[in-house]
Amino acid sequence: MSHYNFKKITVVPSSKDFVDIVLSKTQRKTPTVVHKHLKISRIRQFYTKKIKFTQQNFHDKLSAILSEFPKLDDIHPFYADLMNVLYDKDHYKLALGQVNTAKHLIDNVSKDYVRLVKFGDSLYRCKQLKKAALGRMCTIMKRQNQSLQYLEQVRQHLARLPSIDPNTRTLLVCGFPNVGKSSFMNKITRADVDVQSYAFTTKSLFVGHMDYRYLRWQVVDTPGILDHSLEERNTIEMQAITALAHLRSAILYIMDISEQCGQTIEQQLELFENIKPLFAGKPLIVALNKIDIIQPDELRDDAKALIAKLETENVLVIPMSTVTEDGIVDVKTRACDLLLAQRVDMKLKSKKMPDLLNRLHLAIPKPRDAVERPPFIPPGAKLKTTKMEVSTTEKSTEQEQSAKRLERDIELEMGEDYFLDLQKHYTLSNEDEKYDPIPEIFEGKNISDYIDAEILERLEELDKEEEMREAAGVYESEPEDEETLKIRETATKIRRKKAFLRKQSWEKKSRNYPVMPRTSVRESRPRQRADGMDLEDGDTDMGRDVSTLAGKKRPRSQSRALSVTGSKVHSSSRPPRDKSGVRDASQQAEATKKIRLVQRNFARMGKAGESDRHIPTLKPKHLYAGKRKQGKTSRR
Repeated sequence: MSHYNFKKITVVPSSKDFVDIVLSKTQRKTPTVVHKHLKISRIRQFYTKKIKFTQQNFHDKLSAILSEFPKLDDIHPFYADLMNVLYDKDHYKLALGQVNTAKHLIDNVSKDYVRLVKFGDSLYRCKQLKKAALGRMCTIMKRQNQSLQYLEQVRQHLARLPSIDPNTRTLLVCGFPNVGKSSFMNKITRADVDVQSYAFTTKSLFVGHMDYRYLRWQVVDTPGILDHSLEERNTIEMQAITALAHLRSAILYIMDISEQCGQTIEQQLELFENIKPLFAGKPLIVALNKIDIIQPDELRDDAKALIAKLETENVLVIPMSTVTEDGIVDVKTRACDLLLAQRVDMKLKSKKMPDLLNRLHLAIPKPRDAVERPPFIPPGAKLKTTKMEVSTTEKSTEQEQSAKRLERDIELEMGEDYFLDLQKHYTLSNEDEKYDPIPEIFEGKNISDYIDAEILERLEELDKEEEMREAAGVYESEPEDEETLKIRETATKIRRKKAFLRKQSWEKKSRNYPVMPRTSVRESRPRQRADGMDLEDGDTDMGRDVSTLAGKKRPRSQSRALSVTGSKVHSSSRPPRDKSGVRDASQQAEATKKIRLVQRNFARMGKAGESDRHIPTLKPKHLYAGKRKQGKTSRR
């Protein structure tokens, strides 16, 4: 059997795309340059390779199409008949046969022209033979355009077909249109088939899956079938007939006893009798749907008689409703059990079973004497088993009692007095501990240890004490005198002055000010107080008399003598930079000489300093003239 995953079939291109793909690949994958002065053997080899490569590409692609499309003689009869219904078996075989013929024709064209190229005596004749060969191959493919388009449509439709396994456990749902087949399938499987109030909503086969007894089952929903001859049935109905004929499954024939589907019970039973030969050898269940509208006991006498006749013929009849879901589980379980029992019987009747039974041997020991030896069970094990049985029965009775009375029932009885108590269901060894407070742990500590139960009473006491203090006038402030106001104003000025000095110091540190000579800095330096703060005009009223500070000397750290040498101003406490680190006048003269020598070298090379990377000549002649030697040719 071939695979049934039709979604893996590759796309079938049209004849024009087919030719473009193959010729483009030939141009890319084979040599493209040949000269007339080459040997004739090389020229023949060049064009022979072109012809053979093109033929091989056509052969591979056509072989892939023929191998991937299913062969009707090799696949399961269900799929063979289904493809005959949907695509016409003769048309399908004819399209594949034309593709196969085109493949052989292309192979023969390649052989003929390769033989002719061997006798080509010039580049021109070999080239013309190559063009003729490729042209005939492309002409053959262009004539297959209709077959390729038909196969592409078949491929697209096959990819949309459901993946039905003909050999697995299957429930097949059938009946008249609009009797509730798709609704039943949606209830028992995870499928989502479209359900509408009009007939022929389902126009093709649908597959859903479910689990029963730890086994995977597939449920096939078929389109509705009308009661007329086989020749008059259309494509939609023939899909259902094909599934009924070939799938080994349990049949669920659904009837609408309310007759809202537009068909009477007599007509539905006539259809049942008409297609009954398709049910031969398969488990059969007749489901009476829509009992939410009318019960089987309320039917007409003639309808009851017809249904009773079905039961006398050993046909299982089960009422159900897809709206209220009554009887749906019963229909599903009975159908699955019947199919499982039938599959077991078939395996027991198969040819493999005697061989398997012959391999099994059940050894029964013969008694050595007439003494009866019953099995011995230790008393401890018996006691343990008895206790387990007693506890199991007690738990089951408790569960039954609790199941009878739901929380919703208690809430309806009590009304507004109802309170949801979740702790009453706690199973503890000590029943008195059910309502004990559960400790709340945060970061390894019990929160209840840090909660004061009397905190509200203490807050009330603090509020009362606060009211008493306010009433006694504890928080009333006395008016300030003039001296206190003056002190406050002076403190405000000092704070502002300190902020200004901090800002001025920050600006000096940032080096964002012009460099001035030390003499001017000294002359423009403001007067300072004994504590280091600058004094300006108008600062005499900050609580101290400034006139007493006139005779005091400045601190030693601020008095630095300045020496003037020529026009330079420098401190007498440190030597100039050109004399620092020099032992005597001779060493200083030698250092000055070396400095001038270095400066003269930089001036000769046209450089401003050590950091200058100026290259006067971009292309030195010794690097770019003459024959290039082995090695690097870059500047650096």
